Amino acid sequence: MNKRRPPFAAILMGFLLVAFSWSTPGTAQTLDEVYQKALTEGGTLNFYGTLAPNQASKILPVFEARFPGIKVNQIDATSDVLATRAITEARAGKTIADVFQASLETAIRIHEQGLFLEKLPPEAEAYPSNLKGSYWLAGEFDFIIAGWNTNLVKKQEEPKQFEDFAEPHWKGRLVAEPRDAELLIGLANHKYKSEDKAAALLKRIAANGVEFHKGHSQLAELLAGGQAAACLTCYSHHFPVRIKKGAPLGYLLSEGVGAITATAVFKSAPHPNTAWLFYRWVSSEEGQKVFSAAGRTPAHPKVDPVEKTRPEKIYPITDSDYKQYSKYDKVWKEIFKLR
Repeated sequence: MNKRRPPFAAILMGFLLVAFSWSTPGTAQTLDEVYQKALTEGGTLNFYGTLAPNQASKILPVFEARFPGIKVNQIDATSDVLATRAITEARAGKTIADVFQASLETAIRIHEQGLFLEKLPPEAEAYPSNLKGSYWLAGEFDFIIAGWNTNLVKKQEEPKQFEDFAEPHWKGRLVAEPRDAELLIGLANHKYKSEDKAAALLKRIAANGVEFHKGHSQLAELLAGGQAAACLTCYSHHFPVRIKKGAPLGYLLSEGVGAITATAVFKSAPHPNTAWLFYRWVSSEEGQKVFSAAGRTPAHPKVDPVEKTRPEKIYPITDSDYKQYSKYDKVWKEIFKLR
């Protein structure tokens, strides 16, 4: 007796389910299930990331211990160098990297070449909409905030917000980083929601004669050494370590501009399930706590940094902001008469 054939719709559905499982890495529901798939890929993760060596040594071994049999091969370089390398490799017809974690600005460059997987891990649900895109998820922050030398700035004149630096008693006492147009973007698009209001404030601050120095670490050292009274665009994570060593520093945590370090997976990653495992882990509360313990400022809303580096009000610079970066950079340079 002939068996009844299954209806065409059922056959088609079965085919689609099989195809989907092959084309989408990490379809398993738990990290451990993804881990089992990752173990079949050779035990290597090629990580293009900007983690400093002292922090990578505290983070990557934890991942390796959590998932035995997988070793992370980190290519450590600046964001620009990593982006150029990934794009050059793709043009040569090969993809070496599995995961990218560096500045959102450079992630956008790579995405414009069509190299990233257009998919977010389930852990992304815990993040607000301004900390994720179609292919990227915020991994951590660098916060642009204000700081000062407590020997040179009296208690009663300590700033409470960026607007305070427009006051005339700051004339000749301010330093900043010349490439920090993100401050203008954060004020214009997120605090004031008005480019005119943000530009007006910065023009008043510029009238106080801001002195510019390249390098955020250098700015922090100038403050600590008493060579400058206050900094308009310092990084928040540069202060706790120096204060612990006795530097006379104070810093503003009522508000700050958040430069996002984004995580994304390459569409043609040579180890797709391993890449997906790492993406999920670094985005989870578990992974974000490891980043925090290593001295980073995690992006996960439920994970606090170990040190006081996260401002109360955050103005994050998102992908839509970076698409207008050249316009704001021009205005920034015009306001402060930078070349």
